[in-house]
Amino acid sequence: MEAQLPRADNYVGGEWISTDNVAQSTNPATGAVLGSYSPGSRALADQAARLARTTFEEGSWAASPRLRAAVLFEIADRMEEAKDEIVDLIVAENGKLRAEAMGETMGAISETRYYAGLARTVLGRTIETAPGNFSMMNREPAGVAAIIVPWNAPVTLLLRSLAPALAAGCTTVIKPAPQTPLIHRRVMQCIHECPSLPKGVVHSVNENGIEVGQAMVASNDIDVISFTGSSATGKLIMAAAAPTLKRLSLELGGKAPAVIYDDADLDVAARELTRGALVMAGQICVAATRFLVHEKIADDFTARMKAAFEAVRVGPGSDPASQMGSLIDMPSRKRQAELIEQAGDEGELVLRGQVPGGDLANGAFITPTLFRIDDLASPLVQEELFGPIVSIETFGDEAEAVHKANASRYGLAASVFTRDLARATRTSRAIRSGTIWLNCHGRLFAEGETGGFGQSGLGRLHGPEGLDDFLETKHVYLEAGRI
Repeated sequence: MEAQLPRADNYVGGEWISTDNVAQSTNPATGAVLGSYSPGSRALADQAARLARTTFEEGSWAASPRLRAAVLFEIADRMEEAKDEIVDLIVAENGKLRAEAMGETMGAISETRYYAGLARTVLGRTIETAPGNFSMMNREPAGVAAIIVPWNAPVTLLLRSLAPALAAGCTTVIKPAPQTPLIHRRVMQCIHECPSLPKGVVHSVNENGIEVGQAMVASNDIDVISFTGSSATGKLIMAAAAPTLKRLSLELGGKAPAVIYDDADLDVAARELTRGALVMAGQICVAATRFLVHEKIADDFTARMKAAFEAVRVGPGSDPASQMGSLIDMPSRKRQAELIEQAGDEGELVLRGQVPGGDLANGAFITPTLFRIDDLASPLVQEELFGPIVSIETFGDEAEAVHKANASRYGLAASVFTRDLARATRTSRAIRSGTIWLNCHGRLFAEGETGGFGQSGLGRLHGPEGLDDFLETKHVYLEAGRI
């Protein structure tokens, strides 16, 4: 008897809900069908939002920090018990290397435990503005939070919004990415198994085109939207949320420059930036996508990066010998191939990416690309390419380096390579970006806030400030003797 493939259903009111329609989930490295999922609907999204609203207003969740901490610890424990299954699903459904998948899973577990700790220490403040006159600034949960999760890191990017939302006391409705439903289903199973979690606190509705997302953004029952994804979609969400004046937490696109000064340790820079550019096949918003190199070392650095990129072995995430996994799907491979042609037309291809043949021909694989370009106005410099394609641009002095680093509407992350501490400090101060790494690239952890300047978004995730988007401040005033 043929084994039945898994299916990811919706999760509303503590119950799994299937729908009449079924959509497939496939392995991007092989094209094989992995399972299926039940697309949700506007009606189901509205039902989940209403239940979340009722639970928030009538239940004890919002006023129970110790319960919230206990639930978050339970989620983390169950995810750790299931980590090998989650990792296997990430490798199969997302295309990542196994090491990347394990890093994502353990990072999500760490994030959840971090916010479990913060759940019991949501602090306000008290001011005595005159003798006997007290102003108490209380921090209270904002209400119902909708969390819209992208496909590129479906576990970490879920928990880094869900954990602070729950820690703050919000109830939640999640919309997972349609490319990674089975990964999400396994994490939701971990959440479902938590004995302390009240049934109406966490809901999840699978997307059906754009219907579910539109319902969440328009819903009067939802107070906060936490979205990670493209700047274009973020703008649409912002416009659609305006009629209900929802609070928005948006981590959007990035075009991370790496500034390499002429005194940099090029061995360190080449090692850090190979990983920083090609992690998750470049499908991450903080990937190093622009190498800004001092003209004195440009030839040497370019040769080093070409050799490093050429040496990267592309293959399935399940193969221990692979050093870069697949793209998310075949349309992405087609788009990357078109961008490579454009890079050849507008600049100079130092290393042309190729679609591999043989056993990899039917998967969403493409090898890394490196190209030189001088035109700051080019879409190749200005737009997020979201793949293993990196530009090399040169500069002559510190002012030009900063100018070029800031010559994009994005400001999510950047890195600076130099042995001069004063110059590192000046440059990191001058670059308008939410995160600056010095002599490294791509360090992310629960304790340190991330977020964007410019069109890279609003708000902050991770760290204590990650709670802010899910909290309101209430001023309670008291005059002694009147009570």
